Amino acid sequence: MKKIFYWILLIPFLAVSQNGNEYMVFENGLLSPKLDKISQFESGLAAHNKKYHKEGQYGARVHWIGNGPNTGKYLWVMGPLPWSAFDTRPEKEGHDEDWNTNVLQYMLPETDQIYWKYEAGLSNFPKDFTLNKLLVDFYDIKPFQGPKAMALLEKIKKVMMDKFPTETYGIYTNEMPNSKDGNDIAFISFFEKSAWMGDDWKFADKYNEVHGAGSFATFLKDWENVTQGKYTEIWHFRPELSGLSGDIKVADRQE
Repeated sequence: MKKIFYWILLIPFLAVSQNGNEYMVFENGLLSPKLDKISQFESGLAAHNKKYHKEGQYGARVHWIGNGPNTGKYLWVMGPLPWSAFDTRPEKEGHDEDWNTNVLQYMLPETDQIYWKYEAGLSNFPKDFTLNKLLVDFYDIKPFQGPKAMALLEKIKKVMMDKFPTETYGIYTNEMPNSKDGNDIAFISFFEKSAWMGDDWKFADKYNEVHGAGSFATFLKDWENVTQGKYTEIWHFRPELSGLSGDIKVADRQE
């Protein structure tokens, strides 16, 4: 199944109306612990999340990155929540001091902060599930190629819904992208067992069945013209470090 996601992409800056005029975003913070202070870092992070980020839209989850240049780093993820929620974010007493004292001092200055917009209309959460492993594909869209990329994405979406309707995945676009890191979009697939990574679902054949003989070869040529790179990470959910559990409800991903 992982080969499906080698061909899936999404234009950044796609506007999707959610919750009336608002849409949902995730705040992702990349955290790099000092190698000789990992125990203190994890202990402080767990205590902070369970005190200040244990419920609602301000709740947080933590993932450990298992491959690539970010191996060994952690993803702190809060949301989903609308941008307006940041204006009314409760300032709990001692929050910043606790973070600085019990988490930040054990970190390296190698950090990053991304705000991912959740694209509900392009994602598929067919059932409730519990987080375990995440396959995260990041795509870099060439400048001014958004409309063409979007048209190609609609074709991919049709294949996914026709041939793989039970697969759980989310599409996210970077609210503040730049031309250096290539993090324009993220396609996240949620899975339980590592054996899933070895499945071959013959996506090219399924694409041709949906769109006609030879259509996948055409898709690849068209896609080459609108993209300029991709990379993949595997994230491992760390419930003991998180404020929220790993339980994901369909209702929370349909907005």
